[in-house]
Amino acid sequence: MKYALVTGGSRGIGRAVCLKLAQMEYTVLINYKSNDAEAEQTLCLIREQGGNGELMKFDVTKAEMVSSALRSWEEAHPNDYIEVLVNNAGIRKDNLMLWMEEEEWSSVVDINLKGFFYLTQPLLKKMLIKRFGRIINMVSVSGLKGTAGQTNYSAAKGGIIAATKALAQEVGKKQVTVNAVAPGFIRTDMVEGIDESEWKKHIPVGRFGNPEEVADLVGFLASKQASYITGEVISINGGLHT
Repeated sequence: MKYALVTGGSRGIGRAVCLKLAQMEYTVLINYKSNDAEAEQTLCLIREQGGNGELMKFDVTKAEMVSSALRSWEEAHPNDYIEVLVNNAGIRKDNLMLWMEEEEWSSVVDINLKGFFYLTQPLLKKMLIKRFGRIINMVSVSGLKGTAGQTNYSAAKGGIIAATKALAQEVGKKQVTVNAVAPGFIRTDMVEGIDESEWKKHIPVGRFGNPEEVADLVGFLASKQASYITGEVISINGGLHT
């Protein structure tokens, strides 16, 4: 069996990615932090389309929780490995730097940077031994161009972009690719409070994107057809920023 792990997989882009990878015949490990009902719904949707998955409940910012969850999974699957990792978990806590609280900074940075390290580092070994792996990091247009009121979010995503490029240099010879996907405005909980009617005037294609469109890109990067693409940041933003 083929296994893929998606952090923040219970809703939004994460859910769409889980469904896409299940369509590609992966058994999908759905990570989530607290919302049992949404995670169960994602698993139900996977099974309805004929796929299979498992729930993995842990906080990606807690090293011991991540280590325990991965160790338990490996003990239950001694002959398998996770060949696709999608680092998707993330939050927004927007504020101008002038008034930003330390918690608003650290919580946003930690879920991206600590989460990336705590998941990627332990899963790399098997990918390198097996000489196949796909690491796909969900970043943002904010990490490419910066966004006022999102200094924390832009810093977090910019850090992951740099890590993507560096790690790709380390593991390419072992047929492990590392790429980032940078969505613009996608219709999920992450854009709640944003005036779509106003912002779509600035998007050349004239609309917000859908999670399934992002998932299709992730699916391609996870495939063997993308074996010559690594260290890249691929934008999917309707032309908002190029």
